[in-house]
Amino acid sequence: MQEPSLKLQLSTLPDNPGVYQFYDSDDKILYVGKAKNLKKRVTSYFSKNHEIGKTRVLVKKINSIKHIVVPTESDALLLENNLIKKYQPRYNVLLKDDKSYPWICIKNERFSRIFPTRKHIKDGSEYYGPYTSMKTVRTLLDLIKSVYPLRTCNYDLSNEKIAAGKYKVCLEYHIKNCKGPCEGLQSLDEYQRQVDDIREIIKGNFKSSLHYFKHQMKALAGEMRFEEAQAIKEKIDVLENYQVKSTIVNPKINNVDVFSIISDDVFAYVNFIQLSHGSIIRSHTLEIKKKLDETDEDLLELAIVEIRQRFNSHSKEIYVPFKVAIELNLKITIPKLGDKKRILELSERNAKLFRQERFNQIKIIDPDRHTNRLMAQMKKDLRLSEEPRHIECFDNSNIQGTNPVAACVVFKNGKPSKKDYRHFNIKTVTGPDDFASMEEVVFRRYKRLVEEEDSLPQLIVIDGGKGQLSSALKSLDLLGLRGKIAIIGIAKRLEEIYFPGDSIPLYLDKKSESLKIIQQLRNEAHRFGITFHRNKRSSGAISSELENIEGIGEKTIEELLKSFKSVKRIKEASLETLAGTVGMARAKKIYENFH
Repeated sequence: MQEPSLKLQLSTLPDNPGVYQFYDSDDKILYVGKAKNLKKRVTSYFSKNHEIGKTRVLVKKINSIKHIVVPTESDALLLENNLIKKYQPRYNVLLKDDKSYPWICIKNERFSRIFPTRKHIKDGSEYYGPYTSMKTVRTLLDLIKSVYPLRTCNYDLSNEKIAAGKYKVCLEYHIKNCKGPCEGLQSLDEYQRQVDDIREIIKGNFKSSLHYFKHQMKALAGEMRFEEAQAIKEKIDVLENYQVKSTIVNPKINNVDVFSIISDDVFAYVNFIQLSHGSIIRSHTLEIKKKLDETDEDLLELAIVEIRQRFNSHSKEIYVPFKVAIELNLKITIPKLGDKKRILELSERNAKLFRQERFNQIKIIDPDRHTNRLMAQMKKDLRLSEEPRHIECFDNSNIQGTNPVAACVVFKNGKPSKKDYRHFNIKTVTGPDDFASMEEVVFRRYKRLVEEEDSLPQLIVIDGGKGQLSSALKSLDLLGLRGKIAIIGIAKRLEEIYFPGDSIPLYLDKKSESLKIIQQLRNEAHRFGITFHRNKRSSGAISSELENIEGIGEKTIEELLKSFKSVKRIKEASLETLAGTVGMARAKKIYENFH
């Protein structure tokens, strides 16, 4: 049977929630998506112009559409997640995490062993986790072993074999790490009560263990068995210290999953924190590579399902930064203040730190990718029409109107291009007039670039607020460059960024990479300008002292400085030495001036 046309396939789609699948002409799956309303969502791909190039390419490749209707949106989300993992379509997000995680196993046997493992075997044993690192597992097991004497042997401790005296206690018994269940020296009930307490400790609940040990300590103290009571007290201290370290929020917050998301144009980072009795028992960040124009909401929904499946979470409540469509029986909280808000902010901070760590790695491994991402981010943050690969920044320097100068620094691909730096002596402005100086410098710089048909920058940064920005704009208007080059001003006080014709400044995040580049530009322009200004002022001061001598001109001063290197040496020189350089007549005038 011939495949029906796309138009016909679209017209017959139901209005129910479900999952849709796009296939190409070779019947290869391209994309899997979920929808509240299948017909409306799928039709939108073909009825509007897409800004993202990859989406346009995807739509062109679609040859057929398949769909699966499900009862609810949450069912659609679960099915979408499973199909993405199964088929890994080219245009779906990539969940970048394929490592195996460690678990804590409580073995299904008499006198249960407790040990770490990366294998999940369905033999009736209990598995807790998975944990994000083996270090966490070892820390927890070390705590358990320091409090509870557990067996480490793998003997079959059946009642018959123990009664037959098949086993003998080992060194672990003699150093008091085990109570010798292999010889029947510890009852099964007592051992399994320990295991019950350990279950609660793994879950983050220390109440049961602390209550039992405190009761036991008091009983031993009452019987005058103080050494044994002290040993129990040490166990209580170990548990309480661990609890204090691990409790970071209100202990009433129990059995909660916390999710947050940080994203850019290419990647999203979803952090997951699991809370039990106010303690963080698990934390993990999932990196997601975007393929199309996925929203943070879509990505977070997908990540929540994936992470909860991966870490076998059964928490009945989740904290998220915004509303998401998720399982029906799950309570969704969007914290606004208090302990709940603080734990969500902690999750966001973890996501940001993970993201920054990845950026630092990329910067070393793949600098081009880092540059491309940085340029794309600046384009987005500063609302530019193109990436600012070539940026120029201007700054003025003068002290009470003396020796006015300006500096222009150039960044290419986010890095200083020092060979392109330029100094400017202010020629047409008298007195301390920053606005007129900025107007002159910008005009001279771009008049020359236009005349020489040199490449123009994509972005100009002016060190100053609205006044300096307006002055620079006048020059661009005179040259007919307004609208051809993007221009912004940055004010020092609050790092406000001003745009032409907009009285309300833009405030970028203090940790924003775009702001850091702009600050680096501004600081570099300031440094470069100040250095030039100081040198000019210094040479001016030297020259003025010699210029005050009647009958001594520029050429004589130049000869003297060339020969003696400094004014101090000229002052200390004898008449004969001076005469050897500039002649006796001028030497007498100089010598008499300083003596």
